[in-house]
Parts: sequence; C-alpha cells; structure tokens
Amino acid sequence: MTKKVKPKDNTIALNRQARHEYHLEDKFEAGLVLEGWEVKSLRQGRVNITDGFIQVRNGEVHIHNVNISPLLQASTHNTHEPTRPRKLLLNKREIDTLVGAVERKGYSLIPVSLYWVKNYVKLAFHLAKGKKAHDKRNDAKDRDWSREQARLLKKAI
Repeated sequence: MTKKVKPKDNTIALNRQARHEYHLEDKFEAGLVLEGWEVKSLRQGRVNITDGFIQVRNGEVHIHNVNISPLLQASTHNTHEPTRPRKLLLNKREIDTLVGAVERKGYSLIPVSLYWVKNYVKLAFHLAKGKKAHDKRNDAKDRDWSREQARLLKKAI
C-alpha cells in the first residue's frame, strides 16, 4: 500500500492586482537578500507584496515597498525596518536585459509572487506595461463572455 503525500504549497505571498493593473509579459525569477528576522517572518506569512515595485540602479536590482512585518517576539536591540529596499540576486545578463527593457522600452518590473524553493526565498516578477481603463473594461468583458460560453456549453451537454 502506497502512502499518498500531499504537495506542499510553497507560496508565501501573491500579488493578485498585478494581472488586473498590468499587461504582464516576460517572467523572471530572483533570490532575495534577507536578514534572519525577515526569514522567520516569511515562515509565518507576515508579508505584503501588493504595493511593491522593482528598480534597477547602478547595475543592481532592488525591490522596494515590500512590507515584511517583524514578529512580536523579535529582539528589541535590533531595529527592524519592515519596508527597507531588498537586493535581488540576478546574473549580469538578466540585469542587462531588464535595464534595456525598463530604460529604453518603458516597461515596469512588477512582483507577482514570493515562494520557497527548498530553503531559499524566490521572487517571481514580470516585465509589464500599465493598462488603461478601457483595457481593463475589455478584459472584464472577455472574462464575462468566456464564463457565459462555459455555462452555455455545460447546458448543451
């Protein structure tokens, strides 16, 4: 008799607004430089990436405005800054690609999800262009129409 193993959900945080607000294109994955208290807070799920954004400066990539709340039992002699900029770990070729897209083509870098890979924290982010109001309305109409089609097909069968 074999034992069924449930797959672990490695997701720490999602940015659900990203798909609504932006046209997401190329996907990238990067590691983060974190402090010990931040990793402990991530294990507790005390993070919000919805307001986060990524900037490329001086050949380095940093994520800003991601709120990692310190635990209540964190030490008092350390100062914890929940929204400090955190460095992303990418290789030179990926950074050059991002610089070209952001500076020349006008793309934004939008964090989409934060998750565990073994014992490492990874961030998935996309090159993105902002949507206009009419784009959002068209997407909503398309979603509604696809739902209606699914209902009609279900009734026909």
